[in-house]
Amino acid sequence: MACERKEETMDVRAYAAMAAGDELVPWSFTRRDLGAHDVAIDITHSGICHSDIHRVREEWQSQVFPIVPGHEIIGLVTAVGDGVSRFSVGQRVGVGVYIDSCRECENCLSGEGNYCEKGMIETFAGFEKDGVTPTQGGYSTGIVVDENYVLSVPEGLDSAAGAPLMCAGITVYAPLERFGAGPGKRVGVVGLGGLGHLAVRFAKAMGAEVTVFSHSLNKREDALELGADHFVYSDDSEHMESLSKSLDIVVNTVSAPLDPAPYLSLLGLGGVLVFVGISGQPYPVNAFDLLNQRRMIAGSTIGSVAQLQQMLDFAAEHGVEASVEVISASDINAAYERVINSDVHYRFVIDASTF
Repeated sequence: MACERKEETMDVRAYAAMAAGDELVPWSFTRRDLGAHDVAIDITHSGICHSDIHRVREEWQSQVFPIVPGHEIIGLVTAVGDGVSRFSVGQRVGVGVYIDSCRECENCLSGEGNYCEKGMIETFAGFEKDGVTPTQGGYSTGIVVDENYVLSVPEGLDSAAGAPLMCAGITVYAPLERFGAGPGKRVGVVGLGGLGHLAVRFAKAMGAEVTVFSHSLNKREDALELGADHFVYSDDSEHMESLSKSLDIVVNTVSAPLDPAPYLSLLGLGGVLVFVGISGQPYPVNAFDLLNQRRMIAGSTIGSVAQLQQMLDFAAEHGVEASVEVISASDINAAYERVINSDVHYRFVIDASTF
């Protein structure tokens, strides 16, 4: 592919939290210089993930401020380094949750950089490889990323509806693919939010029979419209008990505390309950629930770069996109409150031209 080198630095406009718990405000800063293997990207769309809120409110761990959140990024290449071979100026690309890894540990060498033993370098709220320079995310007009951590966005995939796939999409796609969701498989999805609605769409596109479990009866219509075959009100204990041993895979997408026992009971022989939602609290597990039917509990976090590309190509081929509400940068703080109150169907995406 043709290469173009841009020598000048990239000055960007952004929205940042200047201290823990602060509302996000306009902020300008300069991205690092374009290296030989870097890609400079003008961001067009940036998704809002609940983890963005956790980070800027310092709910998971201490952070270095200011923080520019955002790891669901789609944009256009404006320049590439001299050594870049995979991308060209004008190409539509994406960036997800991480932008580098050690590239030396067993997991990285096996292509699983998202499980880097030294810790993947996150797109924001982390540090570059020098251990000093903070990484800043996609709530900005541009970003510079090593080509090995940049994805090609297929034609036919809408930029706004595709942005949440970079985190929410891969978060549910990876375990569905890993545990064999497909024709003849029965998949349960716990929760119908930003993650859950994509889990339904991906599982159906893979050919599985899908059941949605929710504490909210008003989610029934949405679940069926998204393609679910069945909807179960999870507070109906009799209905839940009647479904014993009826599923092969259950994906828990909710971030609220949850008792695994009722969902483990849904699994037949060798079934797996996968956690992708994070409550921040321990889950009580009775070993007999696992011994019965040789059940398993698993965890999964995003996916490798190769799997991200596989997921994007699959989504484009099968028409899997997020249901989104596109907002202006000035609406970010209000959107955060709406996310916390589950008042979004199903993801917010920022129009980056408004930064």
